[in-house]
Amino acid sequence: MSISKNQLKLITSLSQKKYRQKHNLFIAEGVKVVNELLNSSFEVATIFCVDDFEINLTEEKIVRILDTDLKKISNLKTPNKVLGIFKIPEEKKLNKTGFTIALDAVNDPGNLGTIIRLCDWFGVTQLVCSKDTVDCFNAKVVQASMGSLTRIAIHYLDLKSYLSETNLPTFIADMDGENVYKTTLPKEGILVMGNEANGVSENVRNVVKHKISIPRFGETKETESLNVATATAILLSEFKRSI
Repeated sequence: MSISKNQLKLITSLSQKKYRQKHNLFIAEGVKVVNELLNSSFEVATIFCVDDFEINLTEEKIVRILDTDLKKISNLKTPNKVLGIFKIPEEKKLNKTGFTIALDAVNDPGNLGTIIRLCDWFGVTQLVCSKDTVDCFNAKVVQASMGSLTRIAIHYLDLKSYLSETNLPTFIADMDGENVYKTTLPKEGILVMGNEANGVSENVRNVVKHKISIPRFGETKETESLNVATATAILLSEFKRSI
């Protein structure tokens, strides 16, 4: 069975955020990611797959296609058997307790996807994003999250207002902050990670109470900064170690 022109048009359009929001749909690719989504509470719209992909789903939602057709619709360099269209779920209620990661204008899809995986790994169930952070249903974010997207509640909101109104201790990662290895860290709180190039914005920085840093141990100390996902992993490990 081949892909219709309308199906091809829809799949192509979902590469843009405005059409994902218009149709309330997003794309996931690859065996692992699609299976994670199928085994979650996320609702599937359509699955496009090659003949040897095994799937337990009603036939009306499955479109069997040729490898050549999969290449036409895939965003991957090496297409992997299946592309799924899923419905964007309703946003969960914001939890005002516990431990939360907040992102200020993180733009790289790979970084966001990795941070979603890190939240999943370290048991952080909620991620708060500024409105100018990359969309979590961007296909590259979905791919990089490797299924963890199904287990993390993600909220997009005005970050300054959110941080101003919370009763939890707030932290930013900052080169001039207190050495994280010498800081007593709380069980509950909000850790803000900033933009890849500019760090945490000034208006957000002004409402955060604590600054923490990851010290440089290299002899030359010439490395300017860490990748935001790498820094998030190190800081999350320290917060969880202190529990």
